[in-house]
Amino acid sequence: MSNNFFRFKQFTVYQDHCAMKVGTDGVLLGAWSGVSMCNNVFDIGTGTGLIALMIAQRNAKATIDAIDIDEGCILQAKQNIFQSPFAHRVSVQQYSFQDFIQQADKKYDLIISNPPYFQNALKPPSLSRSYARHTDTLSFYEIISEGVSLLTENGRIALILPHEFKQAILAHAATVNLFVHRITNVFPLSHKPAKRLLIEFGRREVACVEEDLVIERSRHQYTDEFKALTMDFYLDK
Repeated sequence: MSNNFFRFKQFTVYQDHCAMKVGTDGVLLGAWSGVSMCNNVFDIGTGTGLIALMIAQRNAKATIDAIDIDEGCILQAKQNIFQSPFAHRVSVQQYSFQDFIQQADKKYDLIISNPPYFQNALKPPSLSRSYARHTDTLSFYEIISEGVSLLTENGRIALILPHEFKQAILAHAATVNLFVHRITNVFPLSHKPAKRLLIEFGRREVACVEEDLVIERSRHQYTDEFKALTMDFYLDK
């Protein structure tokens, strides 16, 4: 891997003009989210376009609308998607989430986002990185509250969040009549606390499936479960 690009099995993600680089969070969400019955997908805060590309690879019938507020990310995502096999099914536009929902003319089977989450952390010096990782411009609460209006009857919202927000996001979803369908608690190592939460909501009330995922047995020794989840993407899996 070069610092400027990350090569996956079916596409390459260049990241030299985007503040937020390819990371485990995005790969986890792109690989974990349920996409088999999705025709229209909305990717909020697409960054390099990684998640949009992963969804396009996993579902050959899906069309993806991807947005980002940052101009550098938009240019980077367009480059990555244009050079991929999926360019005809992914649209990238520069919008804030708030502006996009005002003009949206379709409903989505899946809304997906690796949203900002450093609510109380010291802001980094890069404005672009701040866009991507602080809730000043967008919060996951807002994605839940406003995103529900863009869902089809069977549509779902899939997010990855810091695990510490688990109870807060569950409570917030209930206020807009969204039900939790799936939860995966993500542990960096088996003896460490859960760090991330993969979570999926929908309009319909169903029995929630909750699972745990451990990423590594030890440093750089990945678990069979993690390798199985990401095997269609990572070159070394």
